[in-house]
Amino acid sequence: MKKEQAEILGFVPQKEIVYNKLLPYAEKLDRESNDILAQIKGNLGRAVQLRELWPGVLLWTRKLSTYLRLYGRKFSKEDHVLFIKLLYELVTIPKLDVSMMQSFARLLINLLKKKELLSQDDLELPWRPLYDLYESILYSKTEHLGLNWFPNSVENVLKTLVKSCRLYFPESATQEMLDEWRPLLCPFDVTMQKAIGYFELFLPTIMPPEQHHKGFKLWFDEMMDLWVSVQNLPAWEGNLVNLFARLANDNIGYVNWDPYIPKIFTRILRSFNLPVGTSQMVIPRYLTNSYDIGHVVLWISSMLGGPQNQVQKQLNGLFSSIASFYHPSNNGRWLMKLMKLLQRLPASVVRRLHRERYKKPCWITPVPASHRLTDQDVTDFVESMKQPVLMAMFSKTGSMDAAQALQNLALMRPELVIPPVLEKTYPAMETLTEPHQLTATLSCMIGMARSLLSGGRHYPEGPAHVLPLLMRALPGVDPNDFSKCMITFQFIATFTTLVPLVDCSSALHEKNDLTEMERELCSASAEFEDFVLQFMDRCFALIDSSTLEQTREETETEKMTHLESLVELGLSSTFSTILTQCSMEIFKVALEKVFNFATTNIFETRVAGRMVADMCRAAAKVVLSLCPTCADTHSRVATLNQLSSALFQSHPAESLRLFVPHCCNAITHLTANEDVSNEEELDKELLWNLQLLSEVTRVDGEKLLPYRTQLVQTLQLTLRLRCKQGYSLACNLLHHILRSTALTYPTDYCSVPGGFNRPLQEYLPIKDWGRPGDLWNLEIQWHVPSTEETAFVFYVLDLLLQPELQRLQKYAQGEQEMSRDDVLQSLCIVQHCLLGAGSMLPPLDGPTITGLVPSMVSLEETKLYIGVDYDKSRENYREAICKVMRQLLHYILEHSEDDTKSLFAIIKIISDLMHFRGSHKHEFDSRWKSFTLVKKSIENRLHGKKQHIRALLIDRVLLQHELRKLLVEGCEYKTVHQDLLRDLLRLSTSTYSQVRSKAQNVLFTALGTYNFCCRDITPRVLELLEPTRTDVTQQQFKGALYCLLGNHCGVCLANLHDWECIAQTWPAIVRSGLSSAMSLEKPSIVRLFDDLADKVHRQYETIGIDFTVPESAVLLGQRITDSSQPTPHIGTPTEQELEQGLALQQDKNKEAVQKYEKLVRDLLECLDDRDLPWKFEHIAIGFLSLLLRDDYPLPAPAVLFFVQSLNHDALVVRKMAIAAMAGILKQLKRPRKKIPVSPCDMSGVTEPEGLVAGDRPGNDWLQYHGDSLPSTQQDWDNFCFVEKTHWGYYCWPKKLMVYAPAAEQPKDLSAENMNERERIICDHFTDPVFIKQLIEFLSLEDRKGKDKFNPRRFCLFKGLFRNYSDAFLPILKPHMERLANDSHESTQRCVAEIIAGLVRGSKHWSFSKVEALWKFLIPLMRRALSNITVETYADWGTCVATACESRDPRKLHWLLEMLMECPLSGEGGSFVDACHLYVLQGGLAQQEWRVPELLHRLLSYLEPKLTQVYKNVRERIGSVLTYIFMIDVSLPYTQPTKSPHIAEFTERILSQLKPLIEGDEEIQNHVVEENGVGEQDERTQAIRLLKTVLKWLMASAGRSFSTAVPQQLQLLPLLFKIAPVENDDSYDELKRDAKTCLSLMSQGLLYPEQIPMVLKVLHEIAGSSSWHARFSVLTYLQIMVFYNLFTILSNEQAVQDVRALVIRLLEDEQLEVREMAATTLSGFLQCNFLAMDASMQTHFEALCKTKLPKKRKRGSVVDTIPSVDLVRRHAGVLGLSACILSSPYDVPTWMPQLLMDLSAHLNDTQPIEMTVKKTLSNFRRTHHDNWLEHKQQFTDDQLVVLTDLLVSPCYYA
Repeated sequence: MKKEQAEILGFVPQKEIVYNKLLPYAEKLDRESNDILAQIKGNLGRAVQLRELWPGVLLWTRKLSTYLRLYGRKFSKEDHVLFIKLLYELVTIPKLDVSMMQSFARLLINLLKKKELLSQDDLELPWRPLYDLYESILYSKTEHLGLNWFPNSVENVLKTLVKSCRLYFPESATQEMLDEWRPLLCPFDVTMQKAIGYFELFLPTIMPPEQHHKGFKLWFDEMMDLWVSVQNLPAWEGNLVNLFARLANDNIGYVNWDPYIPKIFTRILRSFNLPVGTSQMVIPRYLTNSYDIGHVVLWISSMLGGPQNQVQKQLNGLFSSIASFYHPSNNGRWLMKLMKLLQRLPASVVRRLHRERYKKPCWITPVPASHRLTDQDVTDFVESMKQPVLMAMFSKTGSMDAAQALQNLALMRPELVIPPVLEKTYPAMETLTEPHQLTATLSCMIGMARSLLSGGRHYPEGPAHVLPLLMRALPGVDPNDFSKCMITFQFIATFTTLVPLVDCSSALHEKNDLTEMERELCSASAEFEDFVLQFMDRCFALIDSSTLEQTREETETEKMTHLESLVELGLSSTFSTILTQCSMEIFKVALEKVFNFATTNIFETRVAGRMVADMCRAAAKVVLSLCPTCADTHSRVATLNQLSSALFQSHPAESLRLFVPHCCNAITHLTANEDVSNEEELDKELLWNLQLLSEVTRVDGEKLLPYRTQLVQTLQLTLRLRCKQGYSLACNLLHHILRSTALTYPTDYCSVPGGFNRPLQEYLPIKDWGRPGDLWNLEIQWHVPSTEETAFVFYVLDLLLQPELQRLQKYAQGEQEMSRDDVLQSLCIVQHCLLGAGSMLPPLDGPTITGLVPSMVSLEETKLYIGVDYDKSRENYREAICKVMRQLLHYILEHSEDDTKSLFAIIKIISDLMHFRGSHKHEFDSRWKSFTLVKKSIENRLHGKKQHIRALLIDRVLLQHELRKLLVEGCEYKTVHQDLLRDLLRLSTSTYSQVRSKAQNVLFTALGTYNFCCRDITPRVLELLEPTRTDVTQQQFKGALYCLLGNHCGVCLANLHDWECIAQTWPAIVRSGLSSAMSLEKPSIVRLFDDLADKVHRQYETIGIDFTVPESAVLLGQRITDSSQPTPHIGTPTEQELEQGLALQQDKNKEAVQKYEKLVRDLLECLDDRDLPWKFEHIAIGFLSLLLRDDYPLPAPAVLFFVQSLNHDALVVRKMAIAAMAGILKQLKRPRKKIPVSPCDMSGVTEPEGLVAGDRPGNDWLQYHGDSLPSTQQDWDNFCFVEKTHWGYYCWPKKLMVYAPAAEQPKDLSAENMNERERIICDHFTDPVFIKQLIEFLSLEDRKGKDKFNPRRFCLFKGLFRNYSDAFLPILKPHMERLANDSHESTQRCVAEIIAGLVRGSKHWSFSKVEALWKFLIPLMRRALSNITVETYADWGTCVATACESRDPRKLHWLLEMLMECPLSGEGGSFVDACHLYVLQGGLAQQEWRVPELLHRLLSYLEPKLTQVYKNVRERIGSVLTYIFMIDVSLPYTQPTKSPHIAEFTERILSQLKPLIEGDEEIQNHVVEENGVGEQDERTQAIRLLKTVLKWLMASAGRSFSTAVPQQLQLLPLLFKIAPVENDDSYDELKRDAKTCLSLMSQGLLYPEQIPMVLKVLHEIAGSSSWHARFSVLTYLQIMVFYNLFTILSNEQAVQDVRALVIRLLEDEQLEVREMAATTLSGFLQCNFLAMDASMQTHFEALCKTKLPKKRKRGSVVDTIPSVDLVRRHAGVLGLSACILSSPYDVPTWMPQLLMDLSAHLNDTQPIEMTVKKTLSNFRRTHHDNWLEHKQQFTDDQLVVLTDLLVSPCYYA
């Protein structure tokens, strides 16, 4: 087979779509595909060599992607590599238009998809061009200024592209990438996120093992150490996890994860953000930055297995610790994540098993045998997941996730998973009260159906469950519960598809070689007949319940409700599945039953009738695919149809013999009377028979031929009935008869080829239960129209269609009168003929329209063979219909435009004339969707290899056939199409809105189909908007606007990606504002213009003006045209053509620039018109601002316009002008010269070997030193400023670039060397009147209370001062002084924006100018900051932060020194102090690690002031401290910082807090009056200090990278002392803060070496005298253990310590502490942190037996102090209670005994009695749901005691 094919093709295809080989015309496809491929190669290669990117290259790459859809990768390896290389060159063309880049990228992704086809030896791609492309788009420097407009999808496309290419990067790539991005790894800077993001995306992880030292080994330790040492989940941590997951998956067995496993699992558990304990604060960043579940799952499944299989142990731990969260009674926002984990983990393991055991080996290194998953590993894995999945089945989020998990688990170990689900399914089918259980269990069973049936050696008893399940499912067909009905249908359909319904019981006597299991199945199969008949009875009952004759007939509801239509679909498909799978005997019984039911009842034709007819059809029919319910509303008729059609599907001949004669005779008999044909309302019996007949004829065409005379006769009788319902049904009949005979479709869908009608001796059906279809022996039976059938089709057309066309033509020529109803009736017949015979009629043809687009490459269309040889000798009815329809349309539009029904019909017919070749696009799409859904629900992912069931495979082949019919991209645009499109356009702008909208939809589809037709149609649309035309009505005007707007999925004419179209449409839209038809009074028109402008803004992407093709691509083009197999059908272009191509490319670039400038001029011209309404002025300015670009400056007139618009009256316009000006100034920016410097020369230190990051001698020269600041002109010129803060922190870049000295830079702008654009700006900004007006406008407020510092205005000023240095400063100074003195919000904001712009714009000023600038600014800012208010402090903070961003601190020393001058002067009161600190913090935070000296100064200034009285100052100081200590991180390879250290600071603080630590009395919050500031004792001071420290601890929880655990521990005792126990908001600030701090600290991530330290401190505090502290230790411990679960578990000693601590606190003298200890213990047992072992049980039992002393009366007062004995006894009871409550949802073996022990204490003294009661009531509550199962665990005696306890009076006491 393969050899023959290779001979025909001339090459071995890479991987083709196999389904093509099963099509009925498969033998023609090899030649066809070769022709198309030769065409593509020739034209694509030619287009590239002629440098014609558009339309040539674009069109032919699109054809290549269509080729991929049709044939897969059906080309030789050489071609594959050439295509990839060419597209890679095209994608990375530097200035390529983004939308072209995207379409090339999508094709390239598709070509690279199957990585096994090309090895790294076949293909190598450089990584740098991709990186440059990615950087230029995702980190574009000009996008935020509006100089580039990228589509939203571009990010995903580029990411996918890099993912596809990274496999083929050269082996040196890893090292080059590390050199490139390592210097960006500064954790305080945004570049960290960028670098890690790049590493995650680009680093190659698939390499042969011998190259690993050039791959991941270069970075693994470094990244892993970084990850392990970061504690507070920064945004980039997720990216690292994704990188590790990918590494693990690609290199199973080559990376040793063991040392990291506990840490990995601890972090995974943390990232679920599960709630623990009672009062838990969640840090918001934990929610936003948590890990992506998909990658977590990949990581876990890749680490499984191996010699120790450590991961499985941790995974058991993970699931046992989160199992209870899966219980249906728990819900929260964490649930989605847990469900995703559950759903994806089994899928991921199945994928891995498939790869290790079943996948065809390819060039990628296989998993080494030592690390493959063994059978034991798989079993362990399934066991660990079973419990949570079974719980999650009934979850609140629905059972889908659990069902998918079970499907995959059942593939691996059916014997473990299916039995427990069956145990839940059987009871669920019996219960009536809990429908949710039924739907959940059934949907799980559907997924596991194939695993159940195939049984296999592990689970042979599987198939025995099929019949019991099917029989019990029947009651689910319930008319009162739709969802139950649907899931039942799905369930029955799934099982019957997999099982042949054949009674094999007779085989028991005939065969004696059957196994026990087979004998059992044979005898069970006798029930099948019973099942089918019962099912039919249920269906009939369902139909009866939906027959609401009276109500339905009166109210003309033609549509069924949505639910009814769903049930109808379910019913019909299930019934047809059953009949397809039936044996002949069962079928005959069913047939009789349906026939009797259908002929003895007469149904109303809308709902029930529809269902009945469907049942009949199922009996007759052959192909499910032929029954998408007819689109025409009149055929929304009936449902027994579906049953009838189901009958015909499996055995058409028998069924037709019964039905056709019966119906035809009935109809003939009923229409015998002359008057019938004119009656408006027909007899129901007649309608019912017609309907039945029309459904029954949807069968295999050749079976209809014997009845053709009867059928044609019936048609002649009924087509001209007067009654609309009557003739609609007749039209349906006509449609179905034609369709059945004219189409190509498969005729059998049964699960075994050849059907079941063979004697049992030679074929035993039970052997085929659950058998997948065999792709190589599918033996599809196709219905291909025979010559007889073709003749019959044309006979019917001649007989019935011809006369209708003649009548309509005469009417259209005015020769014959027809009533509107007659016209509609004729159109109905025409339409149904077209729908029925569409596949036989050749497409419309005619001369092509040329000259729309100049091109040197052929733009022909590709024609595909679809199994029909058109008969040219017959009349082409498509053309005939087309001719008549156009005449009729023009006649109706002239004479009776209000006949909308006929117009609707004509629009539908036009649509089908153009596109319909036997199937509709929307039907195809929905079938493709349902195909993928069904495939997913029952596919076998483990074995792969397309082992789907036969019906599904046949369906896929049919879809492939339909795909060929529907692929019509890039059709040639011919004159016929032009005429039809113009007619549609006329309809789209006609009077009636419904006609317009229907016509527009058809028009939009057509516009997307034919090449370049938009260029032909657009001018015609725009004509209607011309202001000079007076004859345009409002309806036409609106229609034209809608045509420009387009619909949501089609073409938008207003925004075509092409200069020519935009240059026409945009000015026309603006000019239409002057049209007489335009009225802004009509809200609909105003809304249309808004939508148009909005759509253009949303969808506009910058259009390229440089279409240069690089030489490298041209060479590849040449290699493609020179290649062979298949030889391109057109050779390399001649020299002359090549020169012409080069010239054309240059012309094209010039032309693009001219069109661009013309468009700008046209828009400006429109704006000059005084009469233009304001709305259109705004639209025009919006369009203009979209036209700014970064590769071509805006023409001068537009610059002038925008500068003047800065002072426009309208705020909207001013805003647009400000944004545009910022972009224009960026365009005018003069480039600066940069030179490389060597860091070693600057520092005089040689860099050490290896990685040394952080503050080191080598980067000391970058830091701020107060004694060596540049203070003279000479210093300034010789100084080496490094502006970006991240350079030098981690390591140096290969080449450190800095700006060249001032002498080598371009001179400042002066009047002589300005260009026109620069001069325009200069003239305006030096004009005092203009500036005065501008500043007035800028200092107005926009929306009160909502305004913020505006970055756009900042960019405007930054640009002005950057481009013109200080030219405008003199004019602005007086205004700035005025603004700074005014304390109004908007004026302060305005001056802040100007100052930020000034400081950032002065980057390259000379020293004298800068010095002068600061002399002016410093006093100004002092003044402004002293006027600071609540409204403006945030703006000043932003102003200073913006000014300091990415600037060398030594350049800003004036500013920093000014901010450092005693911020807490106290002059303006506490508020001003807090604001000063805030502003200072904004500046210093931007400087990160480069200002240690300033941080030290600030800290020593703040330390004495930490005892501040005011809350707002304290909070601000807390925040500032966070930033001061931010730099003190413990990351790997990082030197200790020169900035302040936390440890030293904490020591100093602790010495001041001594009075609080040592004293024992309660710490109260002393509030001191203002005036008593005099003397305060140490204690009060200490309390104030503590308040500030708490603020600092809270502020740093979410911000720093590593937590200073040792230092926090020293404060812990103090916090435990203060924190209150109850949750009460009335506490004072101090106590609340302490509680928050504890909560935050307990959630912290601990390093393994820190755990013993923490436990030591907790042990000490547990011995404290305050019971509050002891109580808090327990709550702290709960959270700490859960959030560091696996890390602590990996330290045996720590586990023992925790256990000892809890058990010790169980015996605490304070009741509350004891109870909390019990809760804690129960939690630890539940999450498997501690195990319930014998020693613990005996310990508690011993404690329980403690004797209590006799009660003795002392006077009458009972002894109040609990005795030691009572406490011990209570401790024992609490311990038992904790054990019982630790398994709320099941009954372990030890539980019954403990319950008995516990019950003995029911009558002890309080508080024991209370504890026992609580425990029992909780036990009852949590075990109540599944008590039936749980009962099994107890002996009868125990049950008696238990029942007594739970229901005894004491329970209610």
